Amino acid sequence: MKKIITWLLTLSLVFVFTAATVASAGDAVKIGVILIHDENTGYDFAHIQGIQKAAAAVGIAEDQIIWKYNIGENEVCYDTATDLVDQGCGYIISDSYGHQSYMQQAASENPGTVFIAMTGDQAALSGLANFKNAFNYTFESRYVSGIVAGMKLAELVADGVVADSNMDVDGNIKIGYVGAFPYAEVVSGYTGFYLGVRSIVPNVMMDVTYTNSWYDPTAEAEAANALVSSGCIIISQHADSTGAPSACEALLAGGTPVYCVGYNVDMLAVAPTAALTSAQNDWSVYYTYVFNCVKNGEEIMTDWAEGYTQGAVMISALGGSCAAGTAEKVAEAEAAIKDGTLNVFDTSTFTVGGDTVTSYLAIDTDGDWAGDTGEAISNGVFHESTLRSAPYFGLRIDGITELN
Repeated sequence: MKKIITWLLTLSLVFVFTAATVASAGDAVKIGVILIHDENTGYDFAHIQGIQKAAAAVGIAEDQIIWKYNIGENEVCYDTATDLVDQGCGYIISDSYGHQSYMQQAASENPGTVFIAMTGDQAALSGLANFKNAFNYTFESRYVSGIVAGMKLAELVADGVVADSNMDVDGNIKIGYVGAFPYAEVVSGYTGFYLGVRSIVPNVMMDVTYTNSWYDPTAEAEAANALVSSGCIIISQHADSTGAPSACEALLAGGTPVYCVGYNVDMLAVAPTAALTSAQNDWSVYYTYVFNCVKNGEEIMTDWAEGYTQGAVMISALGGSCAAGTAEKVAEAEAAIKDGTLNVFDTSTFTVGGDTVTSYLAIDTDGDWAGDTGEAISNGVFHESTLRSAPYFGLRIDGITELN
C-alpha cells in the first residue's frame, strides 16, 4: 500500500512538473489563443498585436500559434480550450475575464498544459500549478490620459467655453465615462482617469454609465450622447469600440463642445478633432516574458502585472486638439510614476463618504470577507495589482456617480 501511495505522489509531482516545463520541446511547442472577439475590436487587436510582436521577437513561428476568434464567455470557451489541448497546445491563452472559469476547469483536467487567463483573478487561489493570471497597470495610463483631458478642460475654462450647463449646482464641471461592466477593472481605470483630470482641474465631477457589453458600438455611442446631453464636456471610456469617440466627433462637428479620451487604440482615425489620446496597453511586454519562458522551459509566474516602468502601458499620440503644454505635463507625470514619486491611488487625493480611506481588504479567500489577509493600503497608498495581477480597486470615491 505504501508503494502505491508513493507512486501516486510521484505521479502527481510529475504532472505539476510537466505543467511548468512543457516547453522543453523548444520550438515545437504549440500555443493556443482564445479571443472574445477579433481584430475588429481595439482590445482584441491589441492582444493580437502583442502576441505577434512577442512571437517574432522570441522566434516562435506563426504556425506554432492557433487562433480562436469570437469565443464567448460560456461553455464554448471550455470546449475550445479542450480542443486546443487535443491539437497539441502546451500553452493556452484567453483574453477576457469571463473566460476564466472555463479555463480553470480545463486546467484542472489537463495538468500537462499551461492555461493563462488574462485579466483573471483566481489563479493564486485555485491551487493549480498550470493556471496563470496576468494584467497590466492600466490605471497608470488611465491617470496620465486623465492629465491630458484635464489640460484640455483647463484650456476650455480659460477660453470661456465651459457653460453653466456643463456644471453642477456646486460649480463642478461635468465629465463622463462610458464603462462596459461595474467590475473592479473598470472602476480602477475610471477612478485613475478621474484623479488624473482632477490633478489639473480640482472642481470636476464625473458620471459613469454602463453598456453591459465589452463591445457594442451603438450602445457606446448612445451612452456618450446621453452623457453629453446631460452637460458632460469630456468623455472617456472603458469599452472596446470606436462608438463613443465617433459620437463625440459628430457632436463637435455639429457645434457641441466635447472632447474624448479613448482606450486600446488611437482614436484619431475616427475622431481627428475630438480625440485627445487613448490609454493603451503594450501586451507584447507580457507575451515576450511568457514566450521566453516557453522557449527556455521556465515556469510562468502565477500572477504578473507591470506598468510604465516596463513599458507595458502608455498613451497614444496626442491629438491636434490637445492644450498647449500637455506633452510636457505628460512627460512629467510618466517620469514621476516610474520613479515612484507619484502614486495614482494616493489616499490623500480622494475620499469616500467624506472620509480618507485607511484600510481596504483586497482579496476574499473564502467567500465571506472575514479573517482574510490582503490589506491593500499602506503608507497612505492603495497598492493596486500587487496582491494579485487583476485590479481590485472597488472603492466608489466622492465626485464620481454611477448612473446605472
